[in-house]
Order: sequence, then C-alpha cells, then structure tokens
Amino acid sequence: MKKSLPFLLLFIFLLTSCKKEFVMPRASGRPYEVMVVMTDQDWQAKQGRALFTVLDTDIPGLPQPERSFHISQVEPKHFDQILNIFRNIIMVDINSQIYTKTSMKFKRDKYSIGQIILTIQSPSADAFADFCFEHGPEIIDFLTKMEMNRLVKELKDKYSKVTAQLAKELFGCELHAPDEIKSYKRGQDFFWTSSNGASALVNICMYSYPYEGPETFNKQYVLHKRDSVMAVNIPGTLPTMHMATDTLCTMVKPIVVHNQYALEARGLWYMENDGMGGPFVSHSRVDTTRNLVIVVEGFVFAPEKMKRGLMRRLEGSLYTLNLPDEQTLPIVTTLEEVAVTPEEQREARRSK
Repeated sequence: MKKSLPFLLLFIFLLTSCKKEFVMPRASGRPYEVMVVMTDQDWQAKQGRALFTVLDTDIPGLPQPERSFHISQVEPKHFDQILNIFRNIIMVDINSQIYTKTSMKFKRDKYSIGQIILTIQSPSADAFADFCFEHGPEIIDFLTKMEMNRLVKELKDKYSKVTAQLAKELFGCELHAPDEIKSYKRGQDFFWTSSNGASALVNICMYSYPYEGPETFNKQYVLHKRDSVMAVNIPGTLPTMHMATDTLCTMVKPIVVHNQYALEARGLWYMENDGMGGPFVSHSRVDTTRNLVIVVEGFVFAPEKMKRGLMRRLEGSLYTLNLPDEQTLPIVTTLEEVAVTPEEQREARRSK
C-alpha cells in the first residue's frame, strides 16, 4: 500500500493539471466571423444598421465583391457559455445613465483562448451610430489585424521551408509562407515561390532595390519598380507576355509592421498580352542597416474562385517578414498606431 501511494499522488497531480488545462476552451468559429451581442430591437434600429453597414464592407483590392466578415447577432440574454467562446465578439452597451461619450476598448481571452472581445459603450443610439460611421475603418482594421495575428502564430510552426530558405539565403531575412508553397524560381535579388495548385495558384515574391530617400515611397515609384522587376522575372509563354500592375486599381498606404514604417500596395495584376490576372498585396520595408528596400508580395491566380481566404493567408505571411536582427512582434497591441518614416527610424537608431 505504501509503495502505491506515490503513484496515486502522481495520478491525482496529473488529473488536476489536465483539469486546469481544459478550464478555458479554444475560441470557436471560423476566421473573419464576427458575433455582435446586441438586442434584436437595437440591431434592427439605426444603431444596429450603422454597425452592420460598417462590418458589411467589401475587401479592397479584389476583382469581385467579397465581404470583409461573416456577421451574426445574438440577444444579450442568449449570450451563454456556448456562444461566449466565439473568436471575435463585439459587445454593444448603450446607456445614458452610465456613459457621457462613446468609447471603444478590447479584451483578449476573456472566455476562451485566442478570443478578442471589442466593447463599444455609448450614451445614446445616435451617438453610437455616429461613432460607427466615423470610426468604421478602425473597427475593420482592428478585427482584421487580430485575425492576421492568429495566422502569424499558426505560421510559426507550419510554413513553407522552401520560401523560408530562399528568404534567408538571398536576403538574410526570415519569412514564413503557407506550407503548400513548394515550387520556386530564383533571380537577381529576387525569388518567386508558388503552390502550383490545379485550380488556384498562391504565390510569394521577394525582391530588393536601393533605398533612395523619402521619394522611394510613393505610388508611382513603388509600382514602377514592381513592373520592372516582374517584367524580367515573371514572363509569359510568349516573349511579348509578362506580369504588370493595373495601376488604376491599386492603392498604397503607410502601415506599421513590427513597430516600423512600411508601405502597403494592394490591387490587381495582369499578364501583358494574355488573359491571366488576379489580386496582389505587398509590403515595402527599409533595411536601414544595408540601405535597401525589401519588398515581399503575395498574389493569387484563381479564376472562377473566391479569393478572400487565399489572399488573407498570403497577407498574413507578409507580417512574418523579419529583417536582419529583427524580432517578430504582434501586428497590433492597441487600437491606434503611428507610422514613422524611414528617416525617423534612422534618427532613432543613431540616438541609441
């Protein structure tokens, strides 16, 4: 009996540990699903329609309309232990007795692991509706980045070894792309990796060129560089064919990646003198140590298929790019970010 006592204690310890581990479940739901906790009356009124309109926007840069989120709504009284583990939740609280202005805050992992709860508190229906329309882009951007963070975390363990090796060998960088990407082509300061799927091709490109100051980061300059690089490295089946950018359908904007300045380009590509085309998204970043612009891009060729999921997986990959001596950080930790210029990055480096 005495000999079996240690084994009994060990069994009790393991059992207790297992119970603690499973106290909080994993968040449920698919990527880009959002649940709004709001009364049916409010949901059908001005305030609910305002929030729905904000969430029901199309994703920019795709060749056909595709919604940003799948939206559901539930009454607060029905928000129970089954529903409260949902991955993306927006809690709405309108109360003139408590609030004097509309505000927004978020909390992680309240009911489940990997969960984000965004709470919007407002004194009135009109104030809430006005807030939604004024801050709609921030709400969409925040929820999108939370999903990107989840994807970046997944790509830490399961990623394309081919893409990672090429990024390291050619640019001294770390990059994690979807693991189905296995084919590749190398060029001068360039590589292209692809899934070579039967019905859809997902692709990652990476290239570099010298940084020439602030004028490097404008739409005309960035897209001119893209076209010149792609014309050389991604030709078509005939000499007159090569990849090009639909500049009228492409947008650029400054963003923050790993607390540093980056320029995002999002739009459509096509094959010159051919019928191929599709969406792309790229990040242009500055390696201030080597005075280089490093560009990483994802693009898709998937005729007759929806492209939202494919593009968002590739876009998440762009955030895994680590320049030399750089660590991976969350994409966002607050609801506000400030993009600093490469010149400000240099000044900060010199002041250290």
